[in-house]
Amino acid sequence: MSDYRFIIVDDHPLFRGALSQALRASFESAEIIEAGSLDELTDRLATAGETDLILLDLTMPGVQGVSGLLYLRAQHPEVPVVIVSASDDAATIRHCLDCGASGFIPKSQPVESIRDAIRKIMDGEVWLPPDIDLSTMPSGESTELVSRLATLTPQQVRVLMMLGEGLLNKQIAYKLGVSEATIKAHVSAILQKLGVDSRTQAVIAINKIGGSTNDWPRVPN
Repeated sequence: MSDYRFIIVDDHPLFRGALSQALRASFESAEIIEAGSLDELTDRLATAGETDLILLDLTMPGVQGVSGLLYLRAQHPEVPVVIVSASDDAATIRHCLDCGASGFIPKSQPVESIRDAIRKIMDGEVWLPPDIDLSTMPSGESTELVSRLATLTPQQVRVLMMLGEGLLNKQIAYKLGVSEATIKAHVSAILQKLGVDSRTQAVIAINKIGGSTNDWPRVPN
C-alpha cells in the first residue's frame, strides 16, 4: 500500500538514508521524506499533506533538548512523533514520553529492531527499548520543568530555540518576520512560564531536558 507517509528528521544524510532503507523493507510503497533541520521539516509538513509519522532526532543544529519535540507537538498535535536518538538514558526517554513522543528508538538498535519498533508504533503501540528501566524516574525538579516547557506556544518554543543559538531579539524578529517588541513579549512570557530570571537560565533549563549534554550556548542577557 502507498497509504503511509513518513518524514525522517536528522542532520546526518547517511543516517537518514539508512533509516529510509529500513523503513522501505517494512513499508515497501510508503512515501519517505527527509529533512535535515527543523526548518526543512516545517517546509515539508506545509507541502507534503497528511503525514503518518515523524522520526525525529533530538540533537540537531538550533535544537536544544526536547525543544524540537515540544514544537512539533504544539504545532502539529495530530502527527505522531517517535524519537530516534543516540541519547538513550532512562531519564531522557521519560522526558520525551512526557512531552508527547509516541516512542523512543535508540540509534544503537539493530536494523530489524528498528523495523519492528516502527511497525508496532504504526499499530498504535508506544515502543521503548526493552533494556530500559523507566522506574528510574527524573527528579521532581525535572518533572516540573517538563510540565512548564509543555505550556509554551509553538512560537515561544521557536524563540527559545533561537535564544539557544545566541541570537539577539532583533535577529529573532527578522527571522520570524515580526517586530522586536513582539519578541520581547515572547521572551518575557518564556521566562515567566519557566520560572527563571534570564535568557541564559531559560536555555540552560531546556538543555537539562532531553540529552543535550554538550557545552551550553552562551546567550546574550
